[in-house]
Amino acid sequence: MLGTIVNTSFIIIGSTIGSLMRKKIDEKLQTALYNAMGLVTLALGANMCVSNLSKSTHPVLFIASIAIGAIVGMKIDIAGRIERAAERRGATRLVQGLTTSCLLYCIGTLSIIGPVLSAVKGDNTYLYTNATLDIVTSAIFATTYGIGMMWGALVVFCWQGGIYAIAYMLNSESAIPEAMICEVSIVGGLLLLSSGLSILGIKDCKTVNMLPALVIPIVYVLLMG
Repeated sequence: MLGTIVNTSFIIIGSTIGSLMRKKIDEKLQTALYNAMGLVTLALGANMCVSNLSKSTHPVLFIASIAIGAIVGMKIDIAGRIERAAERRGATRLVQGLTTSCLLYCIGTLSIIGPVLSAVKGDNTYLYTNATLDIVTSAIFATTYGIGMMWGALVVFCWQGGIYAIAYMLNSESAIPEAMICEVSIVGGLLLLSSGLSILGIKDCKTVNMLPALVIPIVYVLLMG
């Protein structure tokens, strides 16, 4: 778990640094950074989606996942519940930042394969690399959204800790099937694209409502063996 602890610690450190820098950055520069993160999110989402589509053996699964996830999220009204809770605490923008940053932190080869290698081989290289990327990402996001971005560390700890526990119990590098990583990455890439559009003010796709879509590929791959 050392790699995961380092990763989460770096997110807390990055968020703290970014929030301190926020007080010294004027509004124009904050807006520029905000737009830059929107573009970066679009680029990373598109790359993640396209690069994994060619590897997918279930080309229709991501479509079904997004559709089902959106329906489930809308019925539960995930976005509405979170927005109302955020409004009561004056943290409406923070929710958008946390959603986007957590997708960046968790959906990707480093954050999925990393805990597996850590549990099976004691190799934390992937997680240390991921931590280096996350400290930069969290710092930049915190210049816009503030110290609340450190809550992303808790999400990362639960995500990577869960994967670590599964791999440790199974004691196998194939504890997380490659097909599952591929399909989750495609859906995650689409959700990042959705977040990027929201950040840039192009279209609010209610990304939070579509988060259940990430569960569909996991369930499908497990059922299909």
